[in-house]
Amino acid sequence: MMFRAEGIIPAMVTPFDEREELNEEALRQMAARLLDAGVHGLFCLGTNGEFYSLSFEEKVRVAEILVEETKGRAPVYAGAGCASTAETVRLAKRLEETGVDALSVITPYFLSYTQQELIYHFEKVAEATRLPVVLYNIPARTSNALQPKTVARLAEIPNIVGIKDSSGSFDNILQYLEQTPPEFAVLAGTDSLILSTLMAGGKGAIAATANVFPSEVAAIYERFKEGRYMEAEEAQRVLRDLRGSFSLGTLPSVLKAVLNRIGVPAGPSRRPVAPLTPQAEQELNAVLDKYERKGWIRTKGAV
Repeated sequence: MMFRAEGIIPAMVTPFDEREELNEEALRQMAARLLDAGVHGLFCLGTNGEFYSLSFEEKVRVAEILVEETKGRAPVYAGAGCASTAETVRLAKRLEETGVDALSVITPYFLSYTQQELIYHFEKVAEATRLPVVLYNIPARTSNALQPKTVARLAEIPNIVGIKDSSGSFDNILQYLEQTPPEFAVLAGTDSLILSTLMAGGKGAIAATANVFPSEVAAIYERFKEGRYMEAEEAQRVLRDLRGSFSLGTLPSVLKAVLNRIGVPAGPSRRPVAPLTPQAEQELNAVLDKYERKGWIRTKGAV
């Protein structure tokens, strides 16, 4: 399989209007902005994309729009993971029909599963599609962690080509790298670990902060590839305050508030995720004012 999962791939938010309906025009604008900034792919229907609150039809529509907008300029990765194997297979097949380039498949969630049950799940999904599959490990949200030995076994399946690791553990990333073949893509899902992952042999990142700073996050990868390690570290440092602010609200409310303020119409998150409190808005505004003073963003006024 020739597909290579690599580079900086923004973990896109799903824009909604004031009625919490999909804002198709805003999604097209977002895709164009990210592609123009030089990112290496687009990742939709992930955690920051509020996949858990979208209907089957909405997920398909998001994927269709991004395929239309990218026109082959960069690969589109679409999240196909659902709570059951049967539903994941159904969505994977439908997403393949939209023309996306790869699927991301989160571990099944709500119940805690054995590693053997997880292996069965991913085997069945991989069998059901011709597309490359990127595993997605985010145990804090799913109650299921993909162990390194499990990932090594799944990496033997030809169309399982990589893993996004959002465990937050660099040791976990190192173990994935040690136990999988060199061509298997280990991608950082924790934005503070992008450069560390690249230096350890990883292939890139699926990054939430790239919604806000697409060119800066892409620069971490580009500068690393060119051997400009100090400059890569400078680009990595840009993300720190933004990442730190994410705790001011329920995911992805902070990210959407930032995007709205810099003129990217992300809209609200779907309830029950609430807008930021006045106190959180005040703290976030202080972070954004600092970024604006440094010339990294231009805002449209207070959150």
